[in-house]
Amino acid sequence: MRVAVLSGGRSSEHRISLESGASVAAGLRHAGHEAIEVLIERDGRWIREGEEIELRAGAGLLDAEVAFPVLHGPFGEDGTVQGLLECLDLPYVGPGVLAAAVAIDKLIFKRVLAFHDFPQVDFCQAGEEGWRERAAAMGLPLWVKPARLGSSVGITKVTSVERGLDEAVAEARLHDPRVIVEAHGDGKEVECSVIGNDDPVTSPPGEIVAHADWYDYDAKYSDGGMDLIVPARIPDADAAVVRELAARVFRAIGATGLARCDFFVRDGGEVLVNEINTIPGFTSTSVFAKLFEADGVPYAELCDRLVGLAIERYESERGYRF
Repeated sequence: MRVAVLSGGRSSEHRISLESGASVAAGLRHAGHEAIEVLIERDGRWIREGEEIELRAGAGLLDAEVAFPVLHGPFGEDGTVQGLLECLDLPYVGPGVLAAAVAIDKLIFKRVLAFHDFPQVDFCQAGEEGWRERAAAMGLPLWVKPARLGSSVGITKVTSVERGLDEAVAEARLHDPRVIVEAHGDGKEVECSVIGNDDPVTSPPGEIVAHADWYDYDAKYSDGGMDLIVPARIPDADAAVVRELAARVFRAIGATGLARCDFFVRDGGEVLVNEINTIPGFTSTSVFAKLFEADGVPYAELCDRLVGLAIERYESERGYRF
């Protein structure tokens, strides 16, 4: 098929998206598809082979049969590009508008988790009534984050409420006016990849071992910054819970296509949901792909399956009259 691969984007994760997009294009070509690489610049312009693209509602994109957005963070993983692709009337890989918007906002996502009684750490929104008292009651350390960014950008570990909380909130607000304060999630950091639409399939869980104080931007993207251990060093019963929860979270937000769900697994069998990424890092060495590779699904086949899932969802949704 003729697949338009969208990468770059306006967010601070532009560089990581370019790497993911190049890997996806190579994987699609290896699977027999024609990959059309589209660069979205930091200023929002869409570029193909050095020329700006004109987009018209209902007219598709470069005669592609499907789009493959590999855009991380705001203006790409938050429902905006998904809405544009809907207006272009083009099938696309990954979450729809609602699932993307819910997943990118940590506050909204965690409130959805609370509604469904998923296990998670305590949290509050900086600035809401009583938030300081609630944050103080969570214990230390605290984690202060922009609500709608990824790749650990703008995150601060707070070890003193009196001396560090306000500064951490101010730092997070440089990136996003919506700021979340979370309790510490101890235990092993475990991640599980998911693909599918109505009947999602999960990967074996993998364990993240960061060679830093915590799993920050440098640990995620620097050579040697982290190790991925597959399968995760947790009991089989805990691994089964991780996989079950990953599929349930995927369905709870109405996700489609792909996602990576992250957890804390404590000694004694307690599993806490941390977050879900609906367009996770997608290089051939990224956690998402590596977890499925460990289950016997090579990278090119994974890309091919996702294209098929995009077509399946498009045909299903166009069958409704709305």
